[in-house]
Amino acid sequence: MTSTQANGAFEVKLNPEPLSGVAEGAGLGRMSLDKTFHGDLVATSRGEMLAFRSSEPGSAGYVAMEKVTGTLHGRDGSFVLQHSSTMTRGVPEQSISVVPDSGTGELVGLSGRMVITIAEGQHSYAFDYTLA
Repeated sequence: MTSTQANGAFEVKLNPEPLSGVAEGAGLGRMSLDKTFHGDLVATSRGEMLAFRSSEPGSAGYVAMEKVTGTLHGRDGSFVLQHSSTMTRGVPEQSISVVPDSGTGELVGLSGRMVITIAEGQHSYAFDYTLA
């Protein structure tokens, strides 16, 4: 299978959400995600994130799940992205991938990885994917 790259910009709204009783004393933060993607991926997504910020400036981590619904290079459907990313003293390490077998519609069989870049307050993505 040949890998294809989708590129574009997106906006994200993060809304604080209450933590479970178990997580309240752990220093975690919980947010809902609401994104709108532009470019090769024209879609919206909804999801949830758990995050932790270290006392060391620039060090943090988060995990998230988001369901993306829309059109990828002209193909309609949805898929789920799983995030597990860290920042060590300002140096990011991202792992954002399609959950296996989460594709629907014309995106059944989708697999891939996304990289998010934030520059001057603007969010963009590069999504390398294959479609079985």
